[in-house]
Amino acid sequence: MAATIPHKLVSLAEAADVLAVSTKTVRRYIADGHLDAVRLGRKTLRIKLDSIERFIDARPVGGWRRAG
Repeated sequence: MAATIPHKLVSLAEAADVLAVSTKTVRRYIADGHLDAVRLGRKTLRIKLDSIERFIDARPVGGWRRAG
């Protein structure tokens, strides 16, 4: 039986690019519980892509909402 990976993971830098913020701000969002992250080793941190999408969808500007 083959294992499937249900979550897509991105690096801190990739998450920062998507959110148009610094990596320090991404770390703050993780610490505050706004983004879900996993630690892969001592120094490697990855953010779950679906948590980034939820984060974006929860913060619409004016009447704008992401289609989906």
